Parts: sequence; structure tokens; C-alpha cells
Amino acid sequence: MTTPTSIRDCMHRNPLTIHRSAPLVKAIELLVEFRLTGLTVIDHDAVPCGKITELDCIRAVLTAIYNDGSPENIQVEQAMTEHIDACSPDETIVEVAQRMIDSKQRRNAVTHQGKLVGQVSSSNILWALMEHARKRQDT
Repeated sequence: MTTPTSIRDCMHRNPLTIHRSAPLVKAIELLVEFRLTGLTVIDHDAVPCGKITELDCIRAVLTAIYNDGSPENIQVEQAMTEHIDACSPDETIVEVAQRMIDSKQRRNAVTHQGKLVGQVSSSNILWALMEHARKRQDT
């Protein structure tokens, strides 16, 4: 296997996503079932339009409970963050790793021409960096 140098080499293809109009409880179920810290939110054209994290869900559920409401009545778009941390599949792992450190974000949507093509997490980046380090030691 070649040493990973671009995001394309270490990203997850076809990541789990959730539609902005989905019930928040569905997002919570996916996060818990697949042990994720967040999901990319898509619109009706499957274009990324935000992200929903565990903390976004906790905030929304606490707010609902505090206001005598029900978390069952909340949609993803009411709790999501509209800002998306995204990168290109052609960016280097070093560029994206540095941005993750600077922004303290653990995952990035990978987009090409506005469409979601994958996702990269800090674990993916760490694996790629270690592969690079091992390759250098072997030479």
C-alpha cells in the first residue's frame, strides 16, 4: 500500500448522513448506534447544509425539557449547526490536520463540486500520519 498523502487516501466514502427535516431522535439513534460524534446534514438535493453533533443534540433535548416540550417534536434543522467544516479529496493530510488542530474540529465533510463524497475524522488523519511516519522509518 502506498503512503497516504491526500484526503482521498484516508477518507470514509459514503458516510452516514441525515436529512435536515429528519426527527432529532433519528439523529440521536444514529449517533448512539454507530458511536459517532456527529453527522453531516444534507438538504433535498443531498448537498451538505450543516452538521449535527452530540453536543447539539444534548443542547436541543435540554432546551425542550426545560421548556416543557418534547424532544420528539424537534427536527434536525432546529438543532444543527449550519457551518460545515469541509475539505477537498485532493487536499493533503497535513493541510487538513493543521486546520483540525486550529479549529479543534474532529471531523470534516469531504466535498467535490458541492457534493458530499466522503468524511474524514481525526482518527483517519492520525492513521495516515502514522503510515507516513512508518514509511519514512523504513527508508
